[in-house]
Amino acid sequence: MLSRLPPVTQALLIANVVVFLLHQLMGDASFEAFMLWPPGEGGFDPHYPWRNFLPWQLLTYGFLHASLTHLLFNMLGLYMFGAPLEQTWGSRRFLAFYLICVAGAGLCQLLLGWWAVSGGGLAYPTVGASGGIFGLLLAYGMLFPNHRVMLLFPPIPMKARTFVIVFGVLSLLLGVSGMQRGVAHFAHLGGMLFGWLVIRYWRGQPPFGRRPPRGPSHLRRVK
Repeated sequence: MLSRLPPVTQALLIANVVVFLLHQLMGDASFEAFMLWPPGEGGFDPHYPWRNFLPWQLLTYGFLHASLTHLLFNMLGLYMFGAPLEQTWGSRRFLAFYLICVAGAGLCQLLLGWWAVSGGGLAYPTVGASGGIFGLLLAYGMLFPNHRVMLLFPPIPMKARTFVIVFGVLSLLLGVSGMQRGVAHFAHLGGMLFGWLVIRYWRGQPPFGRRPPRGPSHLRRVK
């Protein structure tokens, strides 16, 4: 089944599983420099250099997961939404989109983390591919709005467009209310936001203006 997936989706699934296994074998200490740490109020802390924000963390945090359940749910989303998007866009465009969503979600989480630390909160790291997966979810809903998607709990079928709205509103409510602590809901929303902006840019729509078409379109499904 894995061999039937397009190459980038397949590679991302394998990379996430391999990193998770290494993380379990080597422990948190070996991977702290690759988790996403918020910038401290006092700047760089030389006593714990691996617990400071470093630029590569905007991508590497998206390949780390806190638990097997965390990994499985994100990889299920990558499998469900990544493959059809890669088949539609091509591998290069799909990989660029995914990584932009991961980094965009990380930027939103950094802003939230900086605000929390500035208010006296503790600095804690963020891990997980969820920001990228939520970006893929948004794109899937935009490209295939009438496709049926099945919820896991409860198992209710719904249109992809409705699925996106439900998850977006749920993340916003949980993030604002703080009911589900330990989950980066605003990073999820950040992944969706940056995914939306990328698609708007590719379409030549505001806020990016309209560009004249050049050659055959690779985005004929992005209406």
